Amino acid sequence: MPQIKTVDLTTGKPLSRRNFLAGASAVALSSVSALASFRLPGTIRVGLLGVDGHIDDVLDARRVFPNFQVQAISDKNLQRLKEVGDRIGIPVEHRYTNHQMLLDREKLEVAGICGSDGERAGLVTECIARGLHIIAEKPLGMNWAEVQRIRTALEASKVHLTMLLSMRFEGTFIAMRQMVESGQIGEIAQVDGQKSYVLGKRPDWMLHNASFSGIIPYIGIHLVDLIRFTSKREPTQVSALQAHIGQSNTLDFDDTAAAMFRLDNKAPAQLHLDYLRPETFGTHGDDRLRLVGTEGILEYREGVGLVFGSKKQAQKLLNSLPPDQSLVANFLSGIYGVQILPHPVQLTVDDIFRANQIVFAARDAAENDRIVSISI
Repeated sequence: MPQIKTVDLTTGKPLSRRNFLAGASAVALSSVSALASFRLPGTIRVGLLGVDGHIDDVLDARRVFPNFQVQAISDKNLQRLKEVGDRIGIPVEHRYTNHQMLLDREKLEVAGICGSDGERAGLVTECIARGLHIIAEKPLGMNWAEVQRIRTALEASKVHLTMLLSMRFEGTFIAMRQMVESGQIGEIAQVDGQKSYVLGKRPDWMLHNASFSGIIPYIGIHLVDLIRFTSKREPTQVSALQAHIGQSNTLDFDDTAAAMFRLDNKAPAQLHLDYLRPETFGTHGDDRLRLVGTEGILEYREGVGLVFGSKKQAQKLLNSLPPDQSLVANFLSGIYGVQILPHPVQLTVDDIFRANQIVFAARDAAENDRIVSISI
């Protein structure tokens, strides 16, 4: 592999080690300044229904909005309930083992729905009926029919909904989108994504197909969203495979999967997913995203960074990336009209339902051994 140089993303000029470190510091400071304190109109109270998954994405919004208050939490797992309650300072009287009891007893403006896949659609629908704004884990349900019912209920309400597709808010992927928009890699010709994870200690609901939406909907949805966000292309067709191969036979969930998409310009896009990463590798995950264009290639690899090369310049490790943004802070700012950044990343309701549609089409393709068309 050719030697990779470090360059400034905005200028394309090589960076010395001193300038590289200065640039890294500037990005860190920029991220901190982007998370300066703003005020929402009064205290906004959120209840966390379930404490698995990306709850820190919800909690981190408190750094932007100090009056975004986690009022109460609920979870059937007593140990997790205590661990999370103690960590974030929730009084014992505001901890529940029953989601319905929390909703009945607490006065809230926002519901953070971060529990199991099997209960999510029902809780989302319940919170829509109660008029609570919703921050939900992904996917929104166990199947596409559940998700469609949620959309019908949402459209008949005044509720705002977001889903924890937080990766598009990371500076790396914002940079990839900007470089595609500027034409630096030409037309998208191929996309390749990967998520490889240590299985580790997972909640029981994730280890059985009856309560787990599947490896493609649960972790593949991040890559599907990133494919759309960074390449600005739409999947129109998918074939896929999934299997249970590497884990104990007492578990019945699929731990490996691959999907191949046709994009709207006929280019192929593929993703690889597994829960088979050895703990000896030292990191929990290995995320990758590669965009191949007619003029150049962008390649992100966890632990390495974002590399760019084109017909006009050799491969270079990009520095001075845009700062990370907060999905939940952006969501709240849209609801309450508080401008926190000059150009916040958007995750629209259409983006959310489109990502759900695509992953359930891919799961359908894998389960039924067929090619599935995905209407736009």
